Amino acid sequence: MKWDNLIHKLRFLSLPMSCLYGMGVRFRNKFFDEGILKGESFDIPVICVGNLAVGGTGKTPFIEYLIRLLKDKYRVAVVSRGYKRLSKGFVLAGKNHSYMDIGDEPFQIKHKFPEVAVAVDANRCEAIRQLMLLPDEKRPEVILLDDAFQHRYVKPSYSLLLTNYHRIYSHDCLIPAGRLREPRSSAQRADMVVVTKTPLALKPIDYRIVEADLHLRAHQPLFFTSIEYGKLQSVFPDKAIALTEKVPYTILAVSGIAFPAPFQEKLREMSKTVHVLEFPDHHDFTERDLCHISKEFQSIQAKDKLIVMTEKDAARLMAKQNLKEDMMPYCFYLPIQIAFLQKKQREFDRIICKHIDDFHRNTINK
Repeated sequence: MKWDNLIHKLRFLSLPMSCLYGMGVRFRNKFFDEGILKGESFDIPVICVGNLAVGGTGKTPFIEYLIRLLKDKYRVAVVSRGYKRLSKGFVLAGKNHSYMDIGDEPFQIKHKFPEVAVAVDANRCEAIRQLMLLPDEKRPEVILLDDAFQHRYVKPSYSLLLTNYHRIYSHDCLIPAGRLREPRSSAQRADMVVVTKTPLALKPIDYRIVEADLHLRAHQPLFFTSIEYGKLQSVFPDKAIALTEKVPYTILAVSGIAFPAPFQEKLREMSKTVHVLEFPDHHDFTERDLCHISKEFQSIQAKDKLIVMTEKDAARLMAKQNLKEDMMPYCFYLPIQIAFLQKKQREFDRIICKHIDDFHRNTINK
């Protein structure tokens, strides 16, 4: 209770800073709205997947869903800033690039979908221009713009706004008092809003309450998605131990994501004993961190035990040369996908595919 009171007081004290930050963001948006600052449009469908808050809405699994939806019909490319990468400028991901070259999320996407072009550049306009210079057989027919709702120098042809059910933007406030990067009113720019990480046990009235809270416009469809967990996968398949379903494994849960609670809750459903190690979002595991993980794992007395991490953390761990080899067989990750609720997956798919087809048809007829 004392901790909650302290957090409440700190948020109250930071409200003046949030007001100043909000003024700056509103002026910037007004400059774009009035054409003082220019956004660039492209002769290709550009679908932006973004949010108002800082992290934790599940953009990467949503991008992956869109890739699965579109890749058999169109040449798909993903453009990202490449957060925390060590490289500079434009990089077109190849098989020899590590997460340090392109960022952990683009690396994960490229690793899972090698046929998809993945480009990183802080200047998203330049990244799109570079992709459009590729040979005809490689030039993308649709671009997925990752985490670019605030990057208004690109005018997307369609904009998806994600919001975490457990921290919906309508109940949040601007940083530093809250987690919003833009005022709640900025949601009006979105063509569609998706509430992610929704609990499965919602009643119809709960959906209606959320919809009323968001105050969406008539043209903005609303969808709800939840997290769907897959079976444990080995981080190092050629060295992995064979898992046995009936064995009650003790788990060391390692995570470096914004909101690890759902991941940890799922592991507690899988095991009676879960030890937790948390790191900051996008954390780059150092040699000291790996030693700490190793010591924690070795201190677990159980005979049957595993290290389980998120898929994003596994992408970073794969590149580490200083991980002890005797630890590798026990390293697993828990893959996730999104699942649409209220039986609305077909409706979502139809809207996205229709937008792309209409865009191409209108471009040809120009």
